Amino acid sequence: MGIMAETYLGYDLMLQEALRGVVRETLSQVASRGILGNHHFLISFRTGQPGVDIPEFLRSQYPDEMTIVLQHQFSGLEVSEDAFSVSLSFNKVPAYLTIPFAAVTRFADPPANFGLQLVATESEGPGPASARDAKALPKPDAEPGSGREAKTAKVVALDSFRKP
Repeated sequence: MGIMAETYLGYDLMLQEALRGVVRETLSQVASRGILGNHHFLISFRTGQPGVDIPEFLRSQYPDEMTIVLQHQFSGLEVSEDAFSVSLSFNKVPAYLTIPFAAVTRFADPPANFGLQLVATESEGPGPASARDAKALPKPDAEPGSGREAKTAKVVALDSFRKP
């Protein structure tokens, strides 16, 4: 009954959406006020997720996942309910990126010793996020090797983001 209740209530989906809300709110504050103090953000995301819009040279260089840094040299940060967009420079080549929050796998603010690890989920367009996420995540009872292995969220060790 315990497993059935957890699956029925979808705590894992609610937690992922809450964590995405932290990322969304942080970026919204930065978009309106800028980055204050020593903060900077490392954001990793799945480049092949639906809705990710990045230049082809980045997609070919990072076919699975890439990490961007929002610190001093970024502009045009815009945040919506489902995604954020930002202009960055890669080897002096300007690029405009749009990244759905569903594609984000890690978010860290090293000076604050803060980090999150998320499970990337496929976005299916409009509708409640929990309904989209429920369709995208594999079933917990999937058999190994079936291509539907259960994925679990993990807590990221903050030591990996701390300065030596």
